[in-house]
Amino acid sequence: MADITLVVGNQNYSSWSMRPFLALKHVGVPFDLVVVQLRQPGTAAAIRKHSPAGRVPILRHRDVTVWDSLAICEYLAEAFPEAKLWPADGAARARARAVSAEMHSGFAALRTALPMNVRAVKAPRPLDADVTKDIERIKEIWRNCRREFGAGGPFLFGSFGNADAMFGPVVTRFRTYGVALDGTEKAYAEAVWQSPEMQEWAVASKAEPWGMEEYDRMQS
Repeated sequence: MADITLVVGNQNYSSWSMRPFLALKHVGVPFDLVVVQLRQPGTAAAIRKHSPAGRVPILRHRDVTVWDSLAICEYLAEAFPEAKLWPADGAARARARAVSAEMHSGFAALRTALPMNVRAVKAPRPLDADVTKDIERIKEIWRNCRREFGAGGPFLFGSFGNADAMFGPVVTRFRTYGVALDGTEKAYAEAVWQSPEMQEWAVASKAEPWGMEEYDRMQS
């Protein structure tokens, strides 16, 4: 049994769960993955076995329990500094934390209109002004971070880190719903999608036997 356990929800739909998984896979230490099927009669009880908060994701590392995606990513950065989940440069690190927090707390219109569904492919459809505004802001974040801090590699701050983990679910949403990307943002999204961490999650999502009808029936 590994020292670390990560408890997640359905891998096809749980964007919050994806984020710490990507970060933890980048760290490269062994861990046990526990997948709890969401929206079932026993879901709440199953989650509370791991955390009093009653929500996924949850990280257990020896005697430490952490919940919330961004809090887990912060913990991993402190526990495994060699993984360099935050940039070493102070200005870059501040920006990485800022855009990660913005992703964590914002973009409600996007989340509602384009729920994560990794294995689905839907035709593009008209989007309302609030969703379009969210999409344009995300693309702006990607372009600016790549231009100002991304010289060392294909990710927002060069090498893969917590900021990329936080935006990972958005990359899958853009693929699922056919959101048009160009230039810098297209190259960045492809780099995240092709990363080993994301591909492992995507394979598991496609193999998952559970569905959520309210998301699967959404027409694009």
